[in-house]
Amino acid sequence: MKKNKIFLACDSNNVHRIKKIIRDSKCDEFFIGYKFGLEFINSKNGRKFISNLKNEIIFGDYKLHDIPNTCASTIKSVRDLKFDYITIHISSGINALKAAKKISGKTKIVGVTILTSLDNNALKEIGFNKDVKKLVLHQAKLASKANLDAIVCSAQEVKIVKKVFKKEIITPGIRFNSMANDQKRTLTPKLAYRNGADWLVIGRNITKGNVKKNIKKLIDHLSK
Repeated sequence: MKKNKIFLACDSNNVHRIKKIIRDSKCDEFFIGYKFGLEFINSKNGRKFISNLKNEIIFGDYKLHDIPNTCASTIKSVRDLKFDYITIHISSGINALKAAKKISGKTKIVGVTILTSLDNNALKEIGFNKDVKKLVLHQAKLASKANLDAIVCSAQEVKIVKKVFKKEIITPGIRFNSMANDQKRTLTPKLAYRNGADWLVIGRNITKGNVKKNIKKLIDHLSK
């Protein structure tokens, strides 16, 4: 039976806490990777910790958003960390996406669509005149054109993204219940997988409190 894939969001700057999350999350039921965001990557000991990680799937959530040369140079500068995945905002533009992909080597370049903390009202406030789904679909086409390896989108948009993007789809904003916290476009793990997500990114629902018990809750949720 195919294992479900999960990235645990290691959102902390505490190395001891991250070590515990990795240790306590080991299980046979899931294929688990670890996502490190700017909080940990930029912390005093974060880079050293990541450089010493062995035999783990690691995700550098840099969310690069800059001119092509800077995006490519940044990916080159962290090559020693041997990330399996690195994120770049699709809104950086086709040339930046292609530049990142060209320099990436074995690292998979992941295009980030509209952040799951934004909704249609937030987009209008920023200055976009398309709604979320139309904009995400447009960005997915751009990611495909740039030959990116994966895409990040809300689980609510997976079905429309799959129409134009045929590689890995990674979905944050995963919640076991209606508590959305700082996210706007959320979905439960069961519905996210049902929509066709390849990877779920799960943070507080697993990493806050007892990790082993929280993983058991996820197993129970998916089995219902």
